[in-house]
Amino acid sequence: MIPSDLENKIMAEKEKGHVPFYVSATAGTTVYGAFDPFDRIADICEKHGLWMHVDAAWGGGLLLSKKHRPKLSGIERAHSVTWNPHKMMNVPLQCSAVLFREKGLLQACNEFCANYLFQPDKQYDVSYDTGDKTIQCGRHVDVFKLWLMWKAKGTCGLELQINRCLENAEYLYKKLKSRDNFELVFPNEPEHTNVCFWYIPPSLQGMPRDKEWNTKLHKVAAKIKAHMMEEGTVMVSYQPLKEKPNFFRMVFSNPASRKSDIDFLLDEIERLGGDLEF
Repeated sequence: MIPSDLENKIMAEKEKGHVPFYVSATAGTTVYGAFDPFDRIADICEKHGLWMHVDAAWGGGLLLSKKHRPKLSGIERAHSVTWNPHKMMNVPLQCSAVLFREKGLLQACNEFCANYLFQPDKQYDVSYDTGDKTIQCGRHVDVFKLWLMWKAKGTCGLELQINRCLENAEYLYKKLKSRDNFELVFPNEPEHTNVCFWYIPPSLQGMPRDKEWNTKLHKVAAKIKAHMMEEGTVMVSYQPLKEKPNFFRMVFSNPASRKSDIDFLLDEIERLGGDLEF
């Protein structure tokens, strides 16, 4: 998100007589793994009286890493945050959280006070009941999985896992820069564990990079992915985005992945795609 553009759009809507009320920023976008500038967005939200939400479903786990935590600087100024420990922290599915700065707000907006489920006349303090404090009535023990893993591994253990995943992404990024048949979607080092790249088969190298070339490149990742599934050796997702033809999106969330696995991945892509003709 470009903060100056955000403010321009807010002002434009106000001039039309509309009332902007909500800005959703992202910590770790789905495809690129990008992080918005939260402090600058928070300044704008405070200036215009807007609710600031941060979707940290994918990137929120980086808060546990002292090395990578600065990427989320300013998230503490948000009014609400979503976070999925079942992603970066490997908590068993499903474990999702939505956090609000104002205590009691979520419950006040969503509680149903169904006395046939959550009786108010128990012998203990009913404020400890979790039933009416969850959006998913029958899934209110999701937090237990997070608590149990955190107790077992500790903050340090989870931090080591997260750092390892980002180290793998950095390793892949550097390997891609050193190989002639691969090209990064963005030249800069990735912010998260998402590494986006193209494989350029020999048949496309040296050709003019025009519309026809893009059309041919668009087919490369899909054909290699089909071979991957037939071979059963590796599997990596791919997708287009706006004007960009299909590219591979490698995402690291398993700290057991090794550098040798990354080397094998690149070798396998070259093996499966080296003889593609268009």
